[in-house]
Amino acid sequence: MSCANIVYCCFGGGEVLEKSVEFLSPELRHVIVSVNPKAGAGSVSNRVAHLTQLLRQHDLEGVVLSNLDEVAAESNRLFARGRLRALIAVGGDGTVAELVNRTVPGLPLTVFPAGNENLLARHFGLGPTPEECCQTVVEGAVVQCDAGRAGRRIFLIMFSCGFDADVVHFLHLHRTGHVTSASYFNPIMASIRHYDYPELRVYWDEDGVAVTGDTKDQESGHPLETISDGARWLFAFNLPCYGAGLQIAPEADGSDGLLDICTFRQGGLWHGLYYTAAVLTGTHRWLTDFAHRRAGRLRVTSNSKVPYQLDGDPGGFLPVEIEVLPKRLTLVVPKEKAAT
Repeated sequence: MSCANIVYCCFGGGEVLEKSVEFLSPELRHVIVSVNPKAGAGSVSNRVAHLTQLLRQHDLEGVVLSNLDEVAAESNRLFARGRLRALIAVGGDGTVAELVNRTVPGLPLTVFPAGNENLLARHFGLGPTPEECCQTVVEGAVVQCDAGRAGRRIFLIMFSCGFDADVVHFLHLHRTGHVTSASYFNPIMASIRHYDYPELRVYWDEDGVAVTGDTKDQESGHPLETISDGARWLFAFNLPCYGAGLQIAPEADGSDGLLDICTFRQGGLWHGLYYTAAVLTGTHRWLTDFAHRRAGRLRVTSNSKVPYQLDGDPGGFLPVEIEVLPKRLTLVVPKEKAAT
């Protein structure tokens, strides 16, 4: 990928700080627009048409594709030949993660948000209008951030297992079209009725080597603080984002090579409401029921069939091993976001 570097001077605390920002070469003219027809709450065809028109006005060759096999093959081909400027993911967080799973490391990707939450786009300042997306592709900078992998599946924002993952699995099992906030009502009610909050066992290794057993007394592994009393909710964050704006791990950093692991000890609806209230007020970190650790690799197990979710999509069922993939994601973002 051909890029140019520009050094920005920032002033902080009385000292001048230099930050090198990488930009795409103007010679890169090919853009793939990948449209997920099921993303979000309605059709995005008009916005995509406007976007492609704007790209042509900047002498960029934009191609709109919806078949994921075609998107991945063409994007990887153009990138290998040094001709791809950007792959634009039109959709939500699940769409972006799906494309990252299908494309090679280093391939430049940006997001035209059209999903329900759009957590990744919000975090990196990627706006929802064709004009903002076009400007990012034309003038934006390139940043690299970590990703995570659960089993064989890459995720970008977070992993979780427990009640919320059960909701996600139920939603997607019965999904028939576009997902809105209202789409979650029936899945939430179903999970309230049947989910029994089984105990989770969580292990990590301080040296970055995943623990492969299930017992607490292994010399190579370290259980979380809550493990002696069990954990019923678990989250592992690559970025400090969660649905509905909840800040469970606001200190999570997508460039530190670690995941922020958060657990809550007690199960049940009332405890869930209590934990949610604590997160909303920012007081959950002081709860004795809450534990927080950072790790590069971990393993989660249970004696029950417990679902997990990745970036809002079903991931599978425990047990699972999770690891950080440093600098796996290459994003094209607004230049002012890259300079901060």
